[in-house]
Amino acid sequence: MSRQTLPPEALDDTDRAILNSLQEGFPLTPRPFDDAGAALGLSGAELIGRLERLRAIGAITRFGPFYDAAAMGGAFCLCALSAPQADFDRIADLVNAHPEVAHNYARDHALNMWFVLATATREAIAETAGQIEAETGLTVWRFPKLREFFIGFRVAA
Repeated sequence: MSRQTLPPEALDDTDRAILNSLQEGFPLTPRPFDDAGAALGLSGAELIGRLERLRAIGAITRFGPFYDAAAMGGAFCLCALSAPQADFDRIADLVNAHPEVAHNYARDHALNMWFVLATATREAIAETAGQIEAETGLTVWRFPKLREFFIGFRVAA
């Protein structure tokens, strides 16, 4: 999972409109891709094709909802580890192989790989972190949420 910056020409105006609009939500209707596409002047099939292409080129890493595991009786935790730069991609693959990993990202810091674990139980956080430690040989630092803040973060494409 190598990190790269896309050249400006990789996204056209329609791609940017898709990225900007879908951060605001996705319709919960019988034909959500048709409805979301119509708002962008696209058919549902065209929107799906665009999303597949955006995923293939690395403009997005996933498409789908974020669930609040804690609100559904589960647990989540922000975690970090120090991955040797030469081995970063292999370790990222090991971390991402766990379905409990909601997302991961690189940071320019001693703890250079951060990820979120979302599990069905609080105990499963420790179990999954322990599995990742055993697989990578690295300490998984856990940063449980003490307080929640909503900042409405958006990325303009």
